[in-house]
Amino acid sequence: MKILFVHQNFPGQFRHLASALGMGGHEVRSLAIKGTALHGAEVCNYPVSRGSTPNIHPWAGDFETKLIRGEACAAAAARMQAEGYCPDLIVGHPGWGEMLFLKEIWPKVPHLHFLEFYYSPDGADVGFDPEFRLSDWHNLARVRAKNANGLLNLELMDAAYSPTQWQRSSYPALYQPRVDVIHDGIDTDTLAPASAQVANVGPDKLTLKTGMEIVTFVNRNLEPYRGYHVFMRALPRLQALRPNALFLLVGGDGVSYGAAAPKGTSWKNIFLEEVKDRIDMSRVLFLGNLPYSTFIGILRLSAAHVYLTYPFVLSWSMLEAMSLGALIVGSRTPPVEEVIEHERNGVLVDFFDVDGLADRVADVLANPQHYQGMREAARQTVIDRYDLRRHCLPQQIALVERVAGMKA
Repeated sequence: MKILFVHQNFPGQFRHLASALGMGGHEVRSLAIKGTALHGAEVCNYPVSRGSTPNIHPWAGDFETKLIRGEACAAAAARMQAEGYCPDLIVGHPGWGEMLFLKEIWPKVPHLHFLEFYYSPDGADVGFDPEFRLSDWHNLARVRAKNANGLLNLELMDAAYSPTQWQRSSYPALYQPRVDVIHDGIDTDTLAPASAQVANVGPDKLTLKTGMEIVTFVNRNLEPYRGYHVFMRALPRLQALRPNALFLLVGGDGVSYGAAAPKGTSWKNIFLEEVKDRIDMSRVLFLGNLPYSTFIGILRLSAAHVYLTYPFVLSWSMLEAMSLGALIVGSRTPPVEEVIEHERNGVLVDFFDVDGLADRVADVLANPQHYQGMREAARQTVIDRYDLRRHCLPQQIALVERVAGMKA
C-alpha cells in the first residue's frame, strides 16, 4: 500500500506510525515544509513561495497563511502526480493548512486526519484565565475565525483520530462520530523507573541524586497556558515549607500557545521578576530546552512533578513523567482529569490555587512513602491506556488499514 503523510515538520506526531508502516512493507512517503526522513519513510520537502499580505484584515491573516501553505503542498503533490505517483491513503495533520487542496490532486484518495484541537471563544482555553481574558468581542471573533481552516478540513476528511476524549469533544458534535480516540503512544518500555539515578545539570553542573527533594516543571515554553505563572507564584511559600528542595524548570522563553508577552520581554521573565525578591534563586534552575535523554534523566529524579494546563491539548510530558513513576501534582482541568484520578494515580489541585499547590507539593516531598502507591498506579495507568506498542500503535495501524479501504 502507498501511504502519504502530510505534516509541516514531519514526522511530528507520526514518527512511530510512519516508521512502523514503512518497516512493515508499505511504501511510505511524506510531504513537509521542513521534514526529516525516517527509516522506512522518505520525505519530500517543498518551499512556501510567499508570505502573508501586509495590512490584511487581522481576522483573515491566520487563514491566508494556511491557504499559502495549502497551495504550496498541493503544488508539490501535483509534481508527484505528474511523475505517476498516486497514494492509496493520505494521513495528515490539517492544523496548518497543508491538507486543504489535496483532494484536487487525488480526488478518490481517502484522508485520515490527526485532530488536535478545535478553537472556541468559550468553554475551553479562551477566557479560562481571568488574568488574560479576552473581553473584547473583536478578539473573540478572531478566535472563531481561526476555525475556518479546521472546518474546511472536517468536511474533507474521511476519518480522523484524536489523542484524548476531551480533545475529540472540542470538535463539533456533527463530526465526532468520524473521530476515533487513539493517543500518539508512550514507550513505556524505555520510559521506565530506574533507581540510583545521578544527573549533572545547570551551568555549574550541579550533581543531583535519587532521594533529593527535586521538584520538576516542564513546558515547551514557559508561559501562562501551562501554568508557569501559577507555579512561580507558589515558589515563595513552597521554598519556606521545604528549605532543602530544588526546583528544575525545563522549557524555552518563547511562546507555543496563546498571546505573546509584551514586546521586549518574555513570560518567563515577567513572572520571575514578580517573585525573585521573595525566593532563593540558588535553588531554582532554569534549564532551557534539553536533549531528550537529559530530560528523561531529570524526570527520573523527580520527587514531585507539577503539571498545570488550561483546558487545552494534553502534553506528552505528563504521561512520560507518569510512565517514569513520577508523582504528578496536576491542575484540576479536563485534560488532566481524563488521566489522573485524585489520590489514586496522582494529585489534583485547582489551577489558580497558589497556596494549595505549594502545600500539596510540600506534603509530597515530606511524605514520599505515602505517595508511593500513587506513583505505581500512575505508571500502570500509562501502560494500560497509552502504551505505544501494546495499544496505541496497533490501533493506529488498524485504523489506517480500515480507512485505506474507504472510497473518498
